[in-house]
Amino acid sequence: MTPLQRQLISMADRKYAEFQARITPTVDPALFIGVRVPQLRGFAKDYIKTPEAQEFLNSLPHEFYDEFMLHGLLLSLVKDYDKCIDGVELFLPYVDNWAVCDIMSPRVFARHKVELITKIKEWSASPLIYTCRFGLEMLMSHYLDDDFRPEYLEIAAAATSDEYYVKMMVAWFFATALAKQWDATIPYIENRRLAPWTHNKTIQKARESYRITPEQKEYLKGLKV
Repeated sequence: MTPLQRQLISMADRKYAEFQARITPTVDPALFIGVRVPQLRGFAKDYIKTPEAQEFLNSLPHEFYDEFMLHGLLLSLVKDYDKCIDGVELFLPYVDNWAVCDIMSPRVFARHKVELITKIKEWSASPLIYTCRFGLEMLMSHYLDDDFRPEYLEIAAAATSDEYYVKMMVAWFFATALAKQWDATIPYIENRRLAPWTHNKTIQKARESYRITPEQKEYLKGLKV
């Protein structure tokens, strides 16, 4: 056992490990240590300052789920854009669950949107489930506000995987797009550009959103297939 693994085990909460195992069914339950996410975030902020952190980021794959979660949190703290991209690209092929995928949110990306969109197009077109999901999530996080362009909707519409965790992200993306960019997005629903399951899930999630008006929710209700 490594010194890092011993540190993580010292923070273990077995009840939380059992909870994480239930909501992350693609991971062997034996691989959950059970470090709560706020505690792991705090640990990551200190650990990234150590020489061991870079060695850890270069040592893949890891053994425990919590190590993968820590990896995603550390990448989110990398301040150099190119180093962050290199780290993300090294890591993505090893991501095998939605929680590790979704924990990654590199802060530096917000300052490099011109370059980032090229990487997002690559990730979103990947046959790897969680690489695709990560690309779509970054598109949703960074390009539905001031940097929005209608053609970005096509990136998400082109993600036609039958994998559940990709379909859910596409639905989440379009539900968020309806809330933020209604006029550009509603034709994708009116014209049934998405697969039926994703189409209906988008409508469901949008109608659950407080950012969608009652009138818009009623209109969406009539567009279910």
